[in-house]
Amino acid sequence: MLADALGRDSYFQNKRILLLDKDSKKSNDRTWCFWENGPGQFDPIVAKKWENIFFGGQEFSAHFNISPYSYKLVRGLDFYKYYFKRINEYSNIDFIEEEVLSITENKEQVSVSTANSVYSGLQVFNSTFNFEILNDQKRFPVLQQHFVGWLVKTKDPIFNKNQATFMDFSVEQKNNTRFMYVLPYSDNKALIEYTLFSEHLLPMDDYEKAIKDYLITKYDCSDFEIIEKEKGSIPMTCYDFQAHNTNRVQHIGSAGGWTKPSTGYTFYNTFKKIEILIPLIKKNKPYSVLRSKSKFRFYDLLLLDILYTENHKGQYIFETLFKNSPPQLIFKFLDEETNLWEDIKIILACPKKEFLKALFKRLF
Repeated sequence: MLADALGRDSYFQNKRILLLDKDSKKSNDRTWCFWENGPGQFDPIVAKKWENIFFGGQEFSAHFNISPYSYKLVRGLDFYKYYFKRINEYSNIDFIEEEVLSITENKEQVSVSTANSVYSGLQVFNSTFNFEILNDQKRFPVLQQHFVGWLVKTKDPIFNKNQATFMDFSVEQKNNTRFMYVLPYSDNKALIEYTLFSEHLLPMDDYEKAIKDYLITKYDCSDFEIIEKEKGSIPMTCYDFQAHNTNRVQHIGSAGGWTKPSTGYTFYNTFKKIEILIPLIKKNKPYSVLRSKSKFRFYDLLLLDILYTENHKGQYIFETLFKNSPPQLIFKFLDEETNLWEDIKIILACPKKEFLKALFKRLF
């Protein structure tokens, strides 16, 4: 996204830009989903969108129409093809498939080393994520949104292609925050993801058994074909990644703290951050404004404090929130676009005891 934004801006046409990645990006290795109010930049590559979602809890479940929002799905391979076609048209951008091994900086330039070469430039935007910096600090809790997804095709039409299962907490929680996503492409084809908000990953067999069991118990389906598999782990923390920025090295994506700490959503956040970043680069202004507003960062921190100490409370918190608030307000809040009165509505819709306890612990 950043390479494309630099390439299409005439301000950078006399700059040489190098995009380094250890992977050629020719496989469908991931799926991104996001909600959006109305049409948007990614519509040409949106594979499927839904105006209706299902939220499932242990005691409260509901079907929602989320208009004017829609929940949109972008396949990784479609994204790569679309953006590489654009990037290849910019004469000042080169793509090289090499793994970055180290980045060193002095007053004049930055050097990026790979197994084959050393590249030098005036500015580096680094999206390589180093989990060790999170393990070396204790101020901020660190969780992971980790998941395994199967794109399955069934013999019978068992899915509702017009509705996405946004979160289904009806699965056994096992003292964690665990839920299912179901994203149907059609009545007999859907991406099903088993997702956790917790500190540690599971053995692969645990994720896959959960998906099998869900298909059997929820859809009475044991006859299906697995078309694709994907897996991932996204950091959930309020740690200030931008503290590692220097004059010539700026961290972006999850490595720059662009992941929404309370949800793990990064894709659409990255798009919004880049829209802010480009003018800052052109005007040579500091990038500190890319940080989330302090109030939203504090809200996220309180939720993570709760989930870190009482991980099983996630189901209860999200269930209470969806029971007491329309999804449109929840989406607006998670997009960090709400005003103070709307913030208060969300706060009042959440469990009081857990958040007050986390608040007092942070304050005192």
